[in-house]
Order: sequence, then structure tokens, then C-alpha cells
Amino acid sequence: MTFDVPENVAGSADAWWSDAVVYQIYPRSFADSDADGIGDLPGIVERLDYLAQLGVDVLWLSPVYPSPHDDNGYDISDYQDIDPLFGTLADFDRLLEAVHGRGMKLVMDLVVNHTSDEHVWFTASRDGGPTGPRRDWYIWRPPREGMQPGTPGAEPNNWESWFSGPAWTFDEASGEYYLHTFSRKQPDLNWDNPEVRRAVHAMMRWWLHRGVDGFRMDVINLISKDPALPDGIVPEGSRYGFGHPYYVCGPRIHEYIAEMHREVFARHPRRLLTVGEMPGVTVEEAKLFTDPARRELDMVFQFEHVGLDQGPGGKFDARPLRLTDLKASLGRWQTGLAETGWNSLYWNNHDQARVVSRFGDDSPAHRDRSAKLLATVLHLHRGTPYVYQGEELGMANAPFASVDDFRDIESLNHHREQSALGTAGETILDGLRRRSRDNARTPMQWDAGEHAGFTTGTPWIAVNPDHTTVNAKAQLADPDSVFHYYRRLIELRHTEPALTRGDFHMLHPEHEQLYAFTRHDPATGTELLVLANFGGTTLTVDLPDGWDHSDTLIANLPATSPLTSPHTLRPWEARVHRRTR
Repeated sequence: MTFDVPENVAGSADAWWSDAVVYQIYPRSFADSDADGIGDLPGIVERLDYLAQLGVDVLWLSPVYPSPHDDNGYDISDYQDIDPLFGTLADFDRLLEAVHGRGMKLVMDLVVNHTSDEHVWFTASRDGGPTGPRRDWYIWRPPREGMQPGTPGAEPNNWESWFSGPAWTFDEASGEYYLHTFSRKQPDLNWDNPEVRRAVHAMMRWWLHRGVDGFRMDVINLISKDPALPDGIVPEGSRYGFGHPYYVCGPRIHEYIAEMHREVFARHPRRLLTVGEMPGVTVEEAKLFTDPARRELDMVFQFEHVGLDQGPGGKFDARPLRLTDLKASLGRWQTGLAETGWNSLYWNNHDQARVVSRFGDDSPAHRDRSAKLLATVLHLHRGTPYVYQGEELGMANAPFASVDDFRDIESLNHHREQSALGTAGETILDGLRRRSRDNARTPMQWDAGEHAGFTTGTPWIAVNPDHTTVNAKAQLADPDSVFHYYRRLIELRHTEPALTRGDFHMLHPEHEQLYAFTRHDPATGTELLVLANFGGTTLTVDLPDGWDHSDTLIANLPATSPLTSPHTLRPWEARVHRRTR
């Protein structure tokens, strides 16, 4: 598969993010300055020089707004303040000034599909009853006709929440149910109400006026619901219906995103970075969202590639990854967004298990090597790379001993539901160990000391015991570390135009161990060849014509011989070569 990159996206001054690298910070687990066991904004300030040394351009902060933390801050109770757990608005302003002072930008995480049930918008909607002035700010419906309110099956429809159980909660005072596609403490806003949209737009402009450089918008493609709210198909073995067809990229989604662009983004004097997290989005939909001519978003987060190791039982039914599936998926997105759109590139985030344990090999023999290989493959694709905290160290999944070690609401709900169904405890725990979001949320590993240098108090979730050997202090001192490899990859993103505007051509798409592709920049004639051995055994590959003795741009192992065809790749070896035609 081959494509050309349009000049109106890649490399233009307007699209400054096309050669940038974004670093996601999960503040709760990044750095704790006050010994309460929870990361905070002053802690981030103390570590900014580390991020500047890594070379990233943009920091993305997971939510730091006031919240009851039912879903670790993704349940927001006040959009225009900072939770005391993380600091104050003054602390945020100091962080923003310090980020900008180092030549970086800061993007806020924004959750506007839903709020906390403790937000004043929702309390007014609930307490005012069915005729109250803010009732229509959320989605309320009476019980199913002929059913006893509050009993199983009386919900307005049969949708299942993303966090297990019904997507409706009954409010006894008003006799109606409210919709929550996630936790019962995360009621969905009614975006069909123009007052809601205006309030959200005003809040976004408030943050932009404060100086932030854009937004990553959580599950933004869920904000438009089919107003009929029909029942969904009930999958075999499930109690509830599959509601996604009625609210994933719903009927008015493009209208709402275009309106947001017009009322917020286009009014701002600086060019922002806007990315929408979009579970279930298709390539065809993503092309619409990211086409610059449509004035919606710069890029989307899609989930196709991080669902490829999922069995028929869902997220926690982990299966081995087939490399051909991964290549087909990522290749499809590279091709699909070639003409008008733009890709976001990621392996890890706060919702995903650690990629070195998931798609790589976290054994001592191959951990660093496979972490570097995964970084090479991702960063050499076309799009904006995202690095999740600790990924640049090769942080791995944690050895959770029991359910008591988990903190994530999704994981705990899954354990409770499966236990009630009679699933064996060790089977449940095995799925959680492999796929729980808590794998991404263990504290950042700064050094080999107690609690990994994250806190001098008791951390809110246990530190991975491997921090004694895998930590930032040790890797900063080792020029061959995963950290310094990421630093070199990020530098290439800034200096090699073929990475930004080069076309993409997949090689050997049916090979189950080799991931290989080329990038070609027509403007300079520069071509890059990427070779990656996704496995623990040696691999002999035939090179395309003309690549013998080409220059090595970057590699995760020192070369033992010139590049000639056929070429032998060692276990988990990755190489990038460059030539000019």
C-alpha cells in the first residue's frame, strides 16, 4: 500500500503538530510533591527538565479538575478549577508558564460526554424535577411502560454501561432514570440542548484564554445519541443490550464538532492542537473528522489496533496478537487518512496495559530490545506520536497479587460481575493482570529507592517492584537505555522530513514475524526502510532492490555487518536505513 501526503496537512506551518511528539501525564501517578501519595501539579513542575531532555513538544494532562474520583478524575464536578488533590489554579498557572518557558505546549484533557453527578449542572437537573429549568441538560426518561420503577428491566432501554451493568440509574425523587454510558456517577450531558453546548464552549474558551494550547477530548464521538434511544441487540451470554450503534458517531456528531470548531477553535488567535478520543470510529468517519477543509478536529484516537488481542469474551479475554492483524490495521489507517486526514500514533495511554508486556517481551533478556523495537515501528509511521509516561523507560505490567491490589472502577466492576456469574477467581485475575487499566497507572519509576522516588508517603496504588532496575535515574546515566533511544527517535521526528511528509508502503504484509515498510519523501528523494523482527528467534529477510550498504539511521542493536540481502535480524531487532534517490 502506498500513498502521498497532502501539502495542506503535513509539514505546513499551520499544522505545527505534524512533526511534534506528545507526552501524556497521568498526574495522579507522575510525581508527588507533598507526600500524600498522590501526584500533583507542583510535582510535574519539578520534573519538567526531564521531559525537556526527552525532547517532547506537547504535554497532555489527564484531568486535574475537581472530582469525586469515581473514575479517577474523568468524572468532573467543576470544569473551571483544580482539584485540591493536585494543587490550585495558581499552581496550574505556574506549570503552564514553566511548560511554555521550556518551549513546550500544554493540552488539557476534556470530558464533556458526561459530568460527575456532583456537578452543579446535574444537581440542578436532578433536584429541579421533571419540570426544572435544567432538567433537559441531561438525558432523563420514565421507566419502561408497564414495569415497576427501579426494578430490573424497568430501565428505559436495555443498554449496558461501558463499566458493566445497566446504563441507567433510577432517581426515586423524580420517578425517572438518567442515562450514564459509563459509571452511574457519570451522567451523560444532553448535547441536543443548545444551552449545554454554549456552556461547554464558554468553558473551553475560558481555558484557552488562560493559555492552554488545545484539548484532548474524551469519548467525544459519543455525545450525539439517537433520540429514540432504542433497545440494542443482546449478545449471547449478556444481560444487557449493545447500545453502541445508537450513540457511537451518532446522528448529529459532525454538526456538533463543526460547531465547536467554529465557536471555540476558529476564534482563537493561536493554532491549537485538537484530538478526539473516539472508541468505535471507522476509517471513513475519521477521514471526515480530520479533513482540514471540514474544520472539525486535527486528529482522532482510534482503538482498532488495541483490540486485536481481545478474545470473544471482551477486553479481559486476552489473546496473543497476530502480527498480520496489526499490520493490516495500522496499514489501513495509514492509507485511509493519507489524502486529507492525519493519524495519532500510540501504543500506551492511561486506559491501556503496558505495550512491552502486551505486544513485546518483558522478560529480562528482551525487555529493552522489544521496547525499542515497538518505539521504532510506531514513530516511523505517519502521524503524531504519543508517549505515555514511563513508556520511554520500558515500564511493564504490574504483578497484581489479588483483587485488593486494583483501584480501577472498570476492573473492580468486572471482577464483581464475573464472580457473581461463577467465573473462577484465578481466571478473572489473569484477565485483569493482562488488561487492567491499573497497569498503566502504577507510579512513575524515577529511581530505585522506596516507592520509586514517586512519593515519600504511601502511594495511592502500589509501585511496580521492578523499579529497582527499571527507573529514570538509571536510564539517564546509560546512553544505551530505552530513554535515550526514545530521545533519538523524537529528535528524528524533528529533523527528518520524510517522517512527516513521506509516503508509506507496507512490505511483506502476510509475514507473521517481520514488520517492514518504507517512507519516501518526494520533495527530497529521501527514502527510509524500516525492518523489525517481532519475535524471539532470528529472521532472515530479503531486502528490496537498492538497499545494500545503505546508511543506518537508527537501530536498537549495534550492526555486526553491512546491510546486505538476504539480511539476518536478531531477536527483537529493529533497524531504520536511509538512502536518497
